[in-house]
Amino acid sequence: MLRPLTIMLAAAATALGQTGDIPAGLNGTVENGVYTSPTGTFKIEIPVLPELGGATHDTKNVVTFRDSFGLQISIGAFLNDATLKWQLSTRGTKDYLIYFFSNFVLPDFRKFCPGTQMESAGYSPDLMEGSLFTYILLPGGSVFGEQLAFAPPGDPPVAKRGNMLFVKNGVTYVISTELSERVTEGGHFKKTPAEENLILRKRLQNIATNMTLIPLAAPK
Repeated sequence: MLRPLTIMLAAAATALGQTGDIPAGLNGTVENGVYTSPTGTFKIEIPVLPELGGATHDTKNVVTFRDSFGLQISIGAFLNDATLKWQLSTRGTKDYLIYFFSNFVLPDFRKFCPGTQMESAGYSPDLMEGSLFTYILLPGGSVFGEQLAFAPPGDPPVAKRGNMLFVKNGVTYVISTELSERVTEGGHFKKTPAEENLILRKRLQNIATNMTLIPLAAPK
């Protein structure tokens, strides 16, 4: 059974304590500042700099990039097994992505942060041949919580994450990023939910645009 976000969030949590250069235990490969996933399904220029506290951590299916200035990006790439292929063929892209998010992504966020709530979602049929955007709220679930160590006592801030899901080359991709300003700037960050969603959507689309998706070699 897939557990994409449990792995994704574990990768993010591990990355919190890492600074400096690329960790030696990386599963993927890095060449000239470009990260290639262990599955060989995508590559992307590393979006964080070691001199700014940038860290990269990955597992077989998920890579997380994070720096000390509020950037945290996770990219999951999951090969569609027979069950997922059947779900996609019978449901169509939109309903399949809703199914994948509802059955694998959202439950794992709720394990990580039990108070996780769906705020809104939207589907773009033309982007990446069909992309699902979801926006979720996580009370006390920010990966930037350590920056608030000296904040006044009270309820923990409510983190907000945007997620983008799409299917390409027989792979289901999940891109996730936190709107760090909502936590690090506190009451000084005054945006409506729609404005927050637009910021997250642009960031997610920019990540997807910067990825090079690699078709899997046909079995011999």
